[in-house]
Amino acid sequence: MQAAADTQEDRTAELIPPVRAQAPWRVAEVEALPGFRLRVCFNDGSAGIVDMATFVKSESAGVFAALRDEDAFRQVKVRLGAVSWPGDLDLAPDAMHGAVKKHGTWVLE
Repeated sequence: MQAAADTQEDRTAELIPPVRAQAPWRVAEVEALPGFRLRVCFNDGSAGIVDMATFVKSESAGVFAALRDEDAFRQVKVRLGAVSWPGDLDLAPDAMHGAVKKHGTWVLE
């Protein structure tokens, strides 16, 4: 005879509500553009361009050097309100939001 717990599906996922990033500085949408640039839109409706060309090609790129491959760069997506890539690479959405809101662009160097 099987225990009742063994006959039911694992329903843990139903108990935990999905995470929805609601802060105004969280990224809602991202699109890869030519030249290592991104178009971003935030929860508060502000939008602009993130220019990563100089940074990605620099000696100080560190783990972001993997994004020098444009195919890898285009794999960008929004994850939990942040711009991210495979390999746990992401950008700080609050710093990005401040620069984009003030200047329309955020240039990483």
